[in-house]
Amino acid sequence: MSVIPFDQRDGWIWYDGQLVPWKDAKLHVLSHGLHYGSCVFEGERAYGGQIFKCTEHSERFRKSAELLDFEIPYSVAEIDAAKRLTLEKSGLTDAYVRPVAWRGSEMMGVAAQHNTIHVAVAVWEWPSYFDPATKMKGIRLDMAEYRRPDPQTAPCHSKAAGLYMICTISKHKAERKGYADALMLDWQGRVAECTGANVFFIKDGAIHTPLADCFLDGLTRRTVIDLAKRRGFDIQERRIMPDELESFNECFITGTAAEVTPVSEIGPWRFQPGNMTKVLMEDYAGEVTPHA
Repeated sequence: MSVIPFDQRDGWIWYDGQLVPWKDAKLHVLSHGLHYGSCVFEGERAYGGQIFKCTEHSERFRKSAELLDFEIPYSVAEIDAAKRLTLEKSGLTDAYVRPVAWRGSEMMGVAAQHNTIHVAVAVWEWPSYFDPATKMKGIRLDMAEYRRPDPQTAPCHSKAAGLYMICTISKHKAERKGYADALMLDWQGRVAECTGANVFFIKDGAIHTPLADCFLDGLTRRTVIDLAKRRGFDIQERRIMPDELESFNECFITGTAAEVTPVSEIGPWRFQPGNMTKVLMEDYAGEVTPHA
């Protein structure tokens, strides 16, 4: 099935304060954000016409920019309004929402303190990240070659575009080998996250997840942790070493795109999607569904 390139689609994009036709939302080839990675973004979902955790995403969006030493020229409330306007204009109720901010083209060099900060919001239809049948069986993950960097070497708590370079490389390699994604270790060789999702493990009725100290503490991750606590499940956020993976019974990943997706395999380790994972999948689906 052919896919329409994203620069050739129809619709509207909110760009620096106004809605513009989708195909006219462009930037110059010498934009600083393209050359030096001075760009931050968010990944959000709308369910039934409502953007899940809209304000929390906008707050993180602004914080990500601050960590990259620039300020988004719109308040959280203005960003929320821009996202909702774009969603309404799109005519979609279930959609993916992508705010993005970047340094412009006034200066071309490592230093660009005076470049204009541009902001855009795009919305498009996006079904489940993984095929539903595959999702219920559990997806297969490879082990990534690259590791998440030492937090003293990169702004790891910013959703910064540049930090996804090694994620793209790792996911490409995994997909070429027939896997859906790849699990990344941190700079000390501990389990960290997937290329675009957080990871959880289950054994003996307890849920274990890596401590989010060198990677993004996802909003879906926090939501699932809260849902697990409501259920009375034991949640342990801690260091996890790869040699522990053989002791876990269940595994799942979480993210705006992935939502809650069971995992059946990580490299040589095997898991059986079970009841606790199924319960959290259902609880998450209920949490994101708007209620009258």
